[in-house]
Amino acid sequence: MTLALPTAPARAKTAATATPGQWAAAIAIAAFLLVALVIPVGTVVYVAFTEKGTGDFTLVNFVDFARTDLLVRSTWNSIYAAVMTVLLATALALPLAVVTTRFEFRGAALVQTLGFLPLIMPPFVGAVAMQLFFGRSGSINLLLGDWLDIEIPFMEGLNGVIFVEGVHYFPFILINLSTALRTIDRSMEEAAQNLGSSGLRLFRRIVFPLAMPGYMAGASLVFVKVFDDLATPLLLNVKDMLAPQAYLRITSIGIADPMGYVISVVLVLLSVSAVMLSTLAMRGRDYATVQRGGGGLARRALRPAEHAIAWVVVTLILMLVLAPHAALLMLSLATVWSYSPLPDGFTLAHYARVFGDSSVYITNTLLYASLAGLIDVVLGAAIAYLVLRTTLPGRQWLDWTAMAAVAVPGVVVGIGYLRTFYGIDVGGVPLATLWIVIVLALAVRRLPYALRACYAALQQISVSLEEAAENLGATKARTIRRVVVPLISGGMLAGFISSFATASVELAATLMLVQSNSDAPLAYGLYVFMQSPAGRGPGAALGVIAVVLVAICTLLSHLVVERQHRRQSRAGAGPAVPGATG
Repeated sequence: MTLALPTAPARAKTAATATPGQWAAAIAIAAFLLVALVIPVGTVVYVAFTEKGTGDFTLVNFVDFARTDLLVRSTWNSIYAAVMTVLLATALALPLAVVTTRFEFRGAALVQTLGFLPLIMPPFVGAVAMQLFFGRSGSINLLLGDWLDIEIPFMEGLNGVIFVEGVHYFPFILINLSTALRTIDRSMEEAAQNLGSSGLRLFRRIVFPLAMPGYMAGASLVFVKVFDDLATPLLLNVKDMLAPQAYLRITSIGIADPMGYVISVVLVLLSVSAVMLSTLAMRGRDYATVQRGGGGLARRALRPAEHAIAWVVVTLILMLVLAPHAALLMLSLATVWSYSPLPDGFTLAHYARVFGDSSVYITNTLLYASLAGLIDVVLGAAIAYLVLRTTLPGRQWLDWTAMAAVAVPGVVVGIGYLRTFYGIDVGGVPLATLWIVIVLALAVRRLPYALRACYAALQQISVSLEEAAENLGATKARTIRRVVVPLISGGMLAGFISSFATASVELAATLMLVQSNSDAPLAYGLYVFMQSPAGRGPGAALGVIAVVLVAICTLLSHLVVERQHRRQSRAGAGPAVPGATG
């Protein structure tokens, strides 16, 4: 999944001047982005630079930040964790990507599918599950203690955070790097081989550099995601990182404490800097190949010994990255699992409790994620249309502003919403405490996913179809409703499913905004359950439900995309204009 910042290529427009309807849509979208993203984040920045009590501009808050050892240590810990997570994710993704794209490896499709599975589990749920296998009293260390009298601190301190996040986020690199390797022109490799290059030298000097854009896209996303993850450090009791410090400042001291806002600004700056650095690293270098679609890299047959080694490496990596799923499933069925390699017994009581007492979490999640997905797909389609099909001045800013949500950590969004909306009363109740604000936060956080899906779908539709409809007498509104929307419906549905699936397990923003258990979504319920050993069984059952929910949505998204591709292939060169006159 790549969320690269959009460019502005030359594109045809269906009209020379913008219509009143287009202006109205642009103003409405700008108003939403202003209320849901710009003002909350701007409020965080404003408070960080103002003096408490007087409201005067000051830099003293940042000076205090730099003088506080805990916050300086938290900054370096966050950067260190992000860098090491990228390295661990690379170590896990690179062998799988190379084996499945460069060699004739039986089961490559299965490996790629299994390699994607860690993304469907919330990372903080994976943290609890991995403690059961790799923690101080987990299965691995218990067995190592019995056999070799040693203990390996897999899950201690920052090691645990890096381990969990590396395992959870490595599919971002796997997906992007595999795609990049598949699209390299075969002639580039053949030319290098004719000049005497082969083996590791060929990969290091030719193949990997040509795949660097895909790798950097995945690596930068992993780096940013580490700053965004709030619950994993909290569950592992690692509080000297920036996201936990921002959360603890606001929840323990209050929303008037300026230091929570300073930490939030630092988080945003680090995230934006990571994206900019990845872009700068690619600037000035040409990664284009002569024949786009020239067959991809030639797959080399593996000798029996090489094939065996490849299977061993792939199996070990898959066992590691799928261990949290196995542990979560066993914990959800376990009667007792403590200080033993495996559970003492199995039961379905945890599922009965979840469906009986905690069904409100599931109901709220379905409501919130559905509303957020609907908002995202409507806004995403509208923004894509305005950017690609109109001449509105400043339309590109709508795209850029919506995509900026990628670089804003969830805890920053949550803090901004509390500060911005808590003072607004609705029927005597602060606006920030209403469940609709949670929906708003989920929508703005996941808008980039739906936007890119709609943008890509509309890019593939020729503007001549709309022109043909208008030449047959259809109005602009009718053309959009009867031609554009049906043609991009596959992309819209894929965008909805992506937003729905990721919003279903969003915690960083909702953890700040949930005020009562009756309004809490599934991710919040998971976090509450996992706080105590007695609640981890029901929490694991709820986690399995979350994983199944996201897995179904992911499968549906893939099916929708494949169906859309097959439909476009069958349409051929002369698609009809649906509903232009009828």
